[in-house]
Amino acid sequence: MAVSVPSVPIDGARYPRLSRIQYPADLRRFDESELRAVADELRAYLIECVGRSGGHFGAGLGVIELTVALHYLYDTPNDRLVWDVGHQTYPHKILTGRRDVIHSVKQKDGVAPFPKREESEYDTFGVGHSSTSISAALGMAIAAARAGSDRRVVAVIGDGAMTAGMAYEALNHAGGMDDEPNLLVILNDNQMSISENVGGLTKMLGRMTGSRTLNALREGGKKLLGDKRTSKSARFVRRWEEHWKGMFVPSTLFEEMGFHYTGPIDGHDIGALVSTLKLLKTMKGPQLLHVMTTKGKGYDLAEGDQIGYHAVSPFDPEKGLVSKPGAKKPTYTDIFSDWLCDMAAADPLLLGITPAMREGSGLVRFSKEYPDRYFDVAIAEQHAVTLAAGMACEGAKPVVAIYSTFLQRAYDQLVHDVATQNLDVLFAIDRGGVVGPDGATHAGNLDLSFLRCVPNMVVMAPADENECRQMLTTGHRYAGPAAVRYPRGTGPGVAITPTLDALPIGKAELRRNGAGIALLAFGAIVPAAEQAGEALGLTVVNMRFVRPLDRALILELAKTHEGFVTLEDNVVAGGAGSGVAELLAAEGIALPILHLGLPDAFQHHASREQLLAEAGLDADGIRAAVLNRWPALGEAPATRATA
Repeated sequence: MAVSVPSVPIDGARYPRLSRIQYPADLRRFDESELRAVADELRAYLIECVGRSGGHFGAGLGVIELTVALHYLYDTPNDRLVWDVGHQTYPHKILTGRRDVIHSVKQKDGVAPFPKREESEYDTFGVGHSSTSISAALGMAIAAARAGSDRRVVAVIGDGAMTAGMAYEALNHAGGMDDEPNLLVILNDNQMSISENVGGLTKMLGRMTGSRTLNALREGGKKLLGDKRTSKSARFVRRWEEHWKGMFVPSTLFEEMGFHYTGPIDGHDIGALVSTLKLLKTMKGPQLLHVMTTKGKGYDLAEGDQIGYHAVSPFDPEKGLVSKPGAKKPTYTDIFSDWLCDMAAADPLLLGITPAMREGSGLVRFSKEYPDRYFDVAIAEQHAVTLAAGMACEGAKPVVAIYSTFLQRAYDQLVHDVATQNLDVLFAIDRGGVVGPDGATHAGNLDLSFLRCVPNMVVMAPADENECRQMLTTGHRYAGPAAVRYPRGTGPGVAITPTLDALPIGKAELRRNGAGIALLAFGAIVPAAEQAGEALGLTVVNMRFVRPLDRALILELAKTHEGFVTLEDNVVAGGAGSGVAELLAAEGIALPILHLGLPDAFQHHASREQLLAEAGLDADGIRAAVLNRWPALGEAPATRATA
C-alpha cells in the first residue's frame, strides 16, 4: 500500500542537512565529519514529528546514530538492511523517502508503524513481531551467494528481541554452516524490550565489556595461522583463545556459535560506529557487533521513563506526556488487570505469566502485589505456554496473559502441551479482533478460527466489560483449557460487578426478542448488532461462547426464524459463524445464513472504528448487509405483514 497522505515539507532553516536528504544516496554525499550534525538533526526531527502524531518513540531515539552510520556505509537498498522489532525504524523511514509523511504514521493511508515491503524497497522484510531478523537476513545472504551477488546483508536486532529462541535458532544455523555466510548481526543492547529485559541472557550481556586489544590479537592470529577449517594449529589456538577470553569477556556464547564477536561499543558514538562498520565490511563470514545504546537517547524525559515513552500519544515535546484530568473509562486490559489481582486474593493457586508484555497485557499491578506469583518469561511465547502446562501438572492455576497475534507463535504448544493433555490453563487473550493503528501484524483477526477447532478448549468472547470479568472467572474455575478473547480499548460502558461470578458454560444470552431474522453476535460486535436489530425489529443473541455453542438455543431459534446472521470481529473463514453453520448442517436444517466478519485479507493500519466500518461491522454496515440479503425487512411493518 502506497502512502497517500499530504506531505508536510521539512523546515530547511531548522534542519539544513536533513532537509537535503530524501534518500540514503543523498546522505552519502555528506562528508563523514558532518554525520554527527546529521544525527542531531534527525533526533530533533523525530521528537518533533512523533510529538505531533504519536507513535513508537523511545526505541527510535536510541538508534539514531546506528541508522545514520548504516545507511551512510552500506549501499541500501542493494545491500539489505533487516530490522528486528519495528519500533526502531522511524529514523530509517525518515532517511528512506518518507521524511515528509512521517507525521502520518499509524494513520489511515499513512506510514506503517513497522517495516513493510509494499511501502518501500528499503523495507527489505516486513516485521511486527520480534526476533525474525537473523533468520530472514541469513536467508537473504544464502540466496545472494547462490546468485553470485556480493551484496551485504545486515540484521539489526534489539529491544529485547535477543531473548527469543528463534534468534538462537538462526545464530546456530548461520554459525554452523560449512560455507560461511557473509552476514553481520548487530545486537542493539539497550537493556529494554517494552519493559525491562529479563532472564539469564540479559544478565550475561550486562556483564560484557569490550577488548580492542583482544580483537586485534585475534585478527593477527588468524592471518598468521590460516583458516580454522584447514589448519590444526589455527583450530587449537582459536579454541585456547575462546577459553582465555571467556575469563574476561563473556562473549563466548556467540563465538562458540561460530560468529566473530566485536564489542561492545558505544552505539551513540557515530565515529566509533563508522570506523567499526568499515572494518567489519572487509571481513568474511558471520559477524556479530554488540552496540550499547540508551532507549530514548537525547530526550531527557524519555531516558528517565523508558517504559512510559516506548509508545506515546501526541504530546508537546516541551512539556512531555501530561495526564488528562477526569475519570477514564476502563479498558478491557484494565478489567483483566483488576480481575487478576482480585482472583489472586481469592485463590492462592493462581499464577500469572506474560511473554514480555507486562504493561500491554495489564500485569503491572499484579507484578507489584504478587511478585512471587508473577512470571515474565521474556519474548518467548512458546515457553510461556508450556511453562503454564508444567505448572498445571502440579496443581497450580496458571493464567497466560498474551496478545492474540503473539499466541499464534505458541499455537503448537497450546494444542500439544495444554489441550491434548486437558490441562487447567486460562488464556487471557488481549487485542482480539480489529486492533487498528498497529496494522496487520498486530490484528487478532484469526484467533476464533484457530481456537474453536481445538478439542477440550472452552472459548469465550465478552460483549461488555462486566461479562469479560465474569468470563475470566468462568475460565479460571473450569478444570481444563479455557480462553477469554477480548478487544483492545474500551467497551460499551457497562457497570462492573465487583464479585467473582461465573457464567454457565455454553449458554448464550437472548438480548432482544424479534421476528424473522436472528442476529447471532459474538463478542465486541454485540452492541452494534443490538442497534441494527432494534432498527429492523430482529432477534439479537449475545452468543458468549464460541466453543461450546449454545446448541439448544440455536436449534430453537431455527424453528421460529427464517434466517440467521452471524457476526464476529474475526475472519469469516472457520470462525464462530462457521460453527453455527456446521451445527445446523449436522442436524439436517437448511436455513439461510449470512456470515458477517472481517474480510479475507490483511487489513491495513487505521483506527479501530474505521476498520470496523470498512468491514461492515458497525451498526450501519450490519443493517445494510441484512437489508441487501432480505430486502423485505426494509418495508413498512404493514407491507411486510401483507407480504
